[in-house]
Amino acid sequence: MLARRPIKHCRECGTAVQYLIPTDDSRQRAVCPACSTIHYENPLNVVGTIPVWQDQVLLCRRAIEPRHGLWTLPAGFMELDETTAQGAARETDEEAGIRFELETLFSVLNVARVGQVHFFYRARMLDTQMNPGPETLEARLFHEHEIPWDELAFRTVKETLSLFFEDRRQGQFVVHCADIA
Repeated sequence: MLARRPIKHCRECGTAVQYLIPTDDSRQRAVCPACSTIHYENPLNVVGTIPVWQDQVLLCRRAIEPRHGLWTLPAGFMELDETTAQGAARETDEEAGIRFELETLFSVLNVARVGQVHFFYRARMLDTQMNPGPETLEARLFHEHEIPWDELAFRTVKETLSLFFEDRRQGQFVVHCADIA
C-alpha cells in the first residue's frame, strides 16, 4: 500500500522496466530487460525534533498538505548528503525558525505501510523567539495538558510526544524504537 509511484523506466538506459522477482531474490523488483539493472526501492527517512523550552514543547501548525492546519513536530524528509541529525536540524530551522541545541536521538518509528522511517531528536530551545517558514501557519509552545491530541497531523508525532512525556515523568530519556501500523 505504498503511496509512491512505481518505477517505469531504467535510470541507467531509459528502457521500460519489468516488475519480476530476480534470481536469488524474494521480492518483486523493477528490472531493466535491456541492461539488467535491478532498481531497489527503499524507505524514505523523515527527520525532526521535539523542541523544548522549560516544561513546554513546540508544535507547528501545517500550512501544506497532507494534513493542512493540523499540528506537528518540526520534521520533514531527509535530503541526500546529510545525516539524520543534520536533516532534523535543517527541518526545525525551516519550519519553526528557532535557535536550539540538538540533543540525543529519541525515537525511531517504522511506518512500513508507507515506506518510511521517522527519526526524532530531542532539542533544547535557547530562547522563545520563533520565525516559522512558509510550510508553517504558526509555531507555538504547549504544556503537556494543552497538547491538541485530536489535532495532531501524524501518528508518529502522537507516539513520539506520548513517549516523551512518559520519559519526562520517569526522569530519564531513552531511545525508543517502534512499528506504527
